[in-house]
Amino acid sequence: MLTDTMFACPAAAGAADAATTEADLNQWLVGAEYAVRGEILDRSEVLQKQLDAGEKLPFEKIVACNIGNPQALGQKPLSFNRQVLSLVTNPDMLTDSSFKELYPPEVVERAEKYTSNIGGGIGAYTNSQGLSVVRQEVADFIEARDGVGPADPESIFLTDGASAGVRMVYTTMIDSSSGNDGLLVPIPQYPLYSALATLHNAHLVPYYLDEEHGWTLTGAEVERALAEAKTKGIKVRALAIINPGNPTGQCLEEKDMVDIVKVAAKEGLVLLADEVYQENVYVEDRNFISFRKVVKTMAASSDAAEAEAGKTVEMISFHSVSKGFIGECGIRGGYFELYNIDPVVKANLYKLASISLCSNTHGQLSVGLMVNPPPAGTKSDDMYQKEKAATLGSLKRRASKLEAALNSLPGMSCQPLTGSMYAFPSITLPAGALAAAKEAGKTADVFYALQVLENTGIVMVPGSGFGQKDGTWHFRTTFLPPESEMDGVIERLGAFHIGFMEKYSKEL
Repeated sequence: MLTDTMFACPAAAGAADAATTEADLNQWLVGAEYAVRGEILDRSEVLQKQLDAGEKLPFEKIVACNIGNPQALGQKPLSFNRQVLSLVTNPDMLTDSSFKELYPPEVVERAEKYTSNIGGGIGAYTNSQGLSVVRQEVADFIEARDGVGPADPESIFLTDGASAGVRMVYTTMIDSSSGNDGLLVPIPQYPLYSALATLHNAHLVPYYLDEEHGWTLTGAEVERALAEAKTKGIKVRALAIINPGNPTGQCLEEKDMVDIVKVAAKEGLVLLADEVYQENVYVEDRNFISFRKVVKTMAASSDAAEAEAGKTVEMISFHSVSKGFIGECGIRGGYFELYNIDPVVKANLYKLASISLCSNTHGQLSVGLMVNPPPAGTKSDDMYQKEKAATLGSLKRRASKLEAALNSLPGMSCQPLTGSMYAFPSITLPAGALAAAKEAGKTADVFYALQVLENTGIVMVPGSGFGQKDGTWHFRTTFLPPESEMDGVIERLGAFHIGFMEKYSKEL
């Protein structure tokens, strides 16, 4: 049974005679929006308090499908990684044989390696660029992953998650005083990019992913968007690519990546390669390929144009411990690698990192554990591979199940979920729903998402928070609820949607 959505928002708390009001704040911050944690989540927290107080609602629990936060929905951390962190956090255990015997020898060995390379322990500041022992592990990982030559640990920065790295790059590259700089960003996009554009007084220059062809991207579309920005006098500084995609879940093909690199090189754009979902690919005929591998391969090409683009393009690549099968969102660990970046630019990035002294040490070590798993053939490796396979296998099954369920619903269409942790289906809403949304003062997708929440307890994000073509409506949902609960979540969403469509098809 459908209930009417309660749209009232709580009044902001604060003293009536406060000396500092919103008008006194940084107006770029006031204007920034981050849809993943916005109105829908705020309402869910009110509903959670009602449930906690024993109130009866149409559902028994809130299901947070609004954000890629795997462990909040039951994903277990990897045993090896947590065991090493526990020993490094409490190094006295490494000097007590009774404690050391509780851990496999490869865990003790890794913990001793880290503690011997971090003077003062994890409670001490590190080099602002990050621990050298971990940056070397990252460089080794990149070399092994791509197979196109060595990576330089001096070109790697360890950060508090990939988001902190992207924020550093925006701060370094954007001249906020001009109000004229811009960045090419995919639509749909992860709201970090639009929020940072607002915070830095920059233009978000949209290029559109092709939904009808699986959210693909071509160099021609990037060139179209860039040409349009130039007619407006915008100085476009960089091109952001999210691969695999968020919120769309696509995984780019190499031929399209080559075209994108050519455009970036020709136009003098810094290519920002957001690759945090590189372990989250769920189809047999598509493998993740890093932009670094594409660029280095192009640089060695016999095709002169490709070689020139590969040798000259400027690129920054990002990765994180928050996604993949690691899922350590709260630990906040990530890195970015510089390619063809001017030493003066790097020096300013280092200066910016120094202002914060360093990223957190648990996050830095978690990056090392992500890129350097336990040695093959050990007891820890056996457990690691089982845990990895179980997590990725379950994600693949949940993705397939959700894709099929969404495509079975009237007025809904979902592209193949080839990567990441999300579905971004389109919805054709009946005229009655559009009229009800307008009357409520909401966009149609916000109206729909609030109704979903009020009736099912499922928290999703309206497509308008990511950007979408005019006249289309979407929402983003994760497929992270535990596999044992996924059928129930899908059934609740399906029953709601059918009832919603029936109700509002009769309204006008």
